[in-house]
Amino acid sequence: MFTHSDGTVTDETLMEAVRKGDLAKLGILFERHHRALFDFLVRMTGNASTAEDLVQDVFVRVLKYRGTWRGEGRFDTWLFRIARNARADYFRTRPPDAPIDEAAEHPSGAPLPGDLLVRNRDVARLQRALMLLREDKRELIVLARYRGMKLDAIADLLGIEVGAVKVRIHRAVKELRDIFLRLNESPSWKTTNSVGSCPTT
Repeated sequence: MFTHSDGTVTDETLMEAVRKGDLAKLGILFERHHRALFDFLVRMTGNASTAEDLVQDVFVRVLKYRGTWRGEGRFDTWLFRIARNARADYFRTRPPDAPIDEAAEHPSGAPLPGDLLVRNRDVARLQRALMLLREDKRELIVLARYRGMKLDAIADLLGIEVGAVKVRIHRAVKELRDIFLRLNESPSWKTTNSVGSCPTT
């Protein structure tokens, strides 16, 4: 059994136990990773309800395909590969989600102090800009900047070289910044291209 320096059992050891039939260990993996998966999926889809459904689907797939786990590489990379496939399958049979609504950040509709209001609008604008990015570019930014995934892990996940990851992230961030600034100039811009129909470059 492999453990971390703090004595906790590694994800890889837990998944190996799941593969061998100790399905109770899947609950530990769920507790460790469901928040990270939700964060990734909600930023990729722009919809919390969809993200919650997909998180459940991902762990159903982990259980269903546990026999494909070979203990090679990191568990979280394998898990996010399943999450990417689950998201792709989901949108093959469903229309894109509705655009993110600025008001969704504060559903009560209560007025906000000036500085907080500005910050809230900037967050909402950044999320809209993110949803306007082409899906592959959005994914890179979410993995690198929001999830803090290391470049070599992203390269392994996407099946490309680390150098290519660096270049693509740089280009994606530049495009995100350009879109964000255009949204600042045109607040009425709608995220009609939220999933699957983002403009190509």
